Amino acid sequence: MVVIGGGSMFKKLYKHIFFDLDHTLWDFEASANHTLLDMFHRFALGEKGVPDGEHFIDAYHIHNDRLWSLYREGNLVKEVLRSLRFADTMRDFGFEDDELAENLSAYYLYHSPRNVYLFPDAIEILTYLKPKYNLHLITNGFEEVQHIKLVSSGLKPFFKEIVTSEEAGVKKPDPEIFTYALRKADASVTESLMIGDSLEVDIIGAKNVGMDQVFFNPEGIDHNEDVTLEITDLSELRNYI
Repeated sequence: MVVIGGGSMFKKLYKHIFFDLDHTLWDFEASANHTLLDMFHRFALGEKGVPDGEHFIDAYHIHNDRLWSLYREGNLVKEVLRSLRFADTMRDFGFEDDELAENLSAYYLYHSPRNVYLFPDAIEILTYLKPKYNLHLITNGFEEVQHIKLVSSGLKPFFKEIVTSEEAGVKKPDPEIFTYALRKADASVTESLMIGDSLEVDIIGAKNVGMDQVFFNPEGIDHNEDVTLEITDLSELRNYI
């Protein structure tokens, strides 16, 4: 199986393609925002000091991003992250209620992975790749939540191996999660390719174990990182693999 990356500079044989899930195949922002807006109305948050759904969504993402960084670094456990992100969000609006924070967390965890939003051409490109390559997934997301996403979206049948950070015991960009995934897939690093949206987590993480990478950059973010290949739309993969 021949793939050309980086133009005509080199030609390699790939047998295994590893995908990230959130922000690469699964449109995390769209799914989360749909759920959060529903929560604003369902829990009458306007009566609790939140001006509107947009303010609630913006505040949530600020706290969620901050707490996820702590979780990735091993400085926070997932149970605390799950409730604290909503408790901190509501505190921004002068409202403290631990029971409400727990109810918001439970509602979000149930509904968000079932509100399916995929990036354009996600199913189409996986359908194109599956007969040609062994497809696998490496995700930092919570084990149970990610599997619900994969089932509800119809993505699960495309992947031979699904590796979560909870299963591996380490999170991207730790090199060990990549070597764990390679062992589980019975794949060598030289015949493997990692596709993801995060330079720090997916691209540099894969590069640090010697794996080629595709940086999925739909927003066209400026950077100075040397990547194997960069795309702005998943359909562009057809041009290379």
